[in-house]
Amino acid sequence: MAVDHIIHRRVETNGIMLNCAEQLPEGATKGLVLMCHGFPESWYSWRHCFAAIAAAGYHAVAVDMPGYGRSDKPYDIDQYNQKTLVDNMIGLIPALGYETAIIMGHDWGAPTAWGAAEWHPDKITAVGILSVPFSPRGDFPPLDMLKQVFKDQFFYQLYFQEPGVAEAELGGDVRTFLRKFIYMGSGEGAENAAAMAAQGPDADLLSNLPNPDEMPAWLTDEDLDYYVSEFGGSGMRGPLNYYRNLNTTWRNTEGAPGVVNQPCMFVAGEKDGVITMSGDAYANMGNHVTDLRINELIPGVGHWTQQEAPEQVNDAITRFLGML
Repeated sequence: MAVDHIIHRRVETNGIMLNCAEQLPEGATKGLVLMCHGFPESWYSWRHCFAAIAAAGYHAVAVDMPGYGRSDKPYDIDQYNQKTLVDNMIGLIPALGYETAIIMGHDWGAPTAWGAAEWHPDKITAVGILSVPFSPRGDFPPLDMLKQVFKDQFFYQLYFQEPGVAEAELGGDVRTFLRKFIYMGSGEGAENAAAMAAQGPDADLLSNLPNPDEMPAWLTDEDLDYYVSEFGGSGMRGPLNYYRNLNTTWRNTEGAPGVVNQPCMFVAGEKDGVITMSGDAYANMGNHVTDLRINELIPGVGHWTQQEAPEQVNDAITRFLGML
């Protein structure tokens, strides 16, 4: 889909080709801002942020993360662990002509951005995060913990673990999947998350989720058409593989610093279910993120932060970039 002033190119990094959507400032660039999206989205989830970042003087680049859109889609599950994803993003910096970058992330893009800042402080000068607070590496494998916590209850991340199962359900009717899942995570439909959580451990994802009569005004039919077309070409295996690497990432990050010292921005929706699920991480974030310059919750907004509240998010991004 054409968006004003945004161009696309595929760039090689760390042995993979990634689609980069980018907008340059009108004058000299102050540096690179990399944007990492989450599930189930694409570069397009950052569409409202390009102009604000470019107006602040930065080269704005949103990536189709591996497995999505026009980027490569490795088949092997372990290619989607966070250590590899971080290496992919770090490799983009010189590939795009820079020595350092500011990195931003939403949903699954958030741990990638946090990890890049945590493990590569010489390459990442600042980090802006939407939705997912920083969590240091835990003492136990996260997938094992989830199996204990949700042993008698449906939890979508456990449902996603068996290759082929969720692919068949979600990929069978991508439009219905996106309508139900996006609506459930939004500020307008957040109460519907209870319908998913109340199911037994052998349930599927979509059967108990309502199919809304209409989508929220911030997601137009044209927007939904674009997302459907992106998944129609790429399938769901790559996006689901992010969830299948919880323990692999944990094993690969032994000895991680557990602290982020660069200037940071954190913005989330007040109705975001991730904030509810990660309450302790959000409350304790200041203990691990030492230079948290912006920390804001937007009233009435759910999980899709920069799409539901583009003006508020762009205001925060502009203020944050002005602090650097």
